[in-house]
Amino acid sequence: MSKLLNYVNLIDENAAMREAHFANPSRTMTQYGLSKAEQQALASGNKNVAAEFAGADVDAKRVVVFVAAAVGQPIALAA
Repeated sequence: MSKLLNYVNLIDENAAMREAHFANPSRTMTQYGLSKAEQQALASGNKNVAAEFAGADVDAKRVVVFVAAAVGQPIALAA
């Protein structure tokens, strides 16, 4: 599983991590170790771009999580 998908799943499962992400997405993603490209993909709000970095199938029926990206737009990544 990709680091980006792990991060998104962690935000979904861990309230403290979710709060940290929403308070300061850039800092939280950097501290987690996401690359600048991964951060930009997630912050883009474009699920196709984020899914490509996460190695997820955007056409999959099962959605793993919705995350408000750094720009405040919801995205979904599917596994």
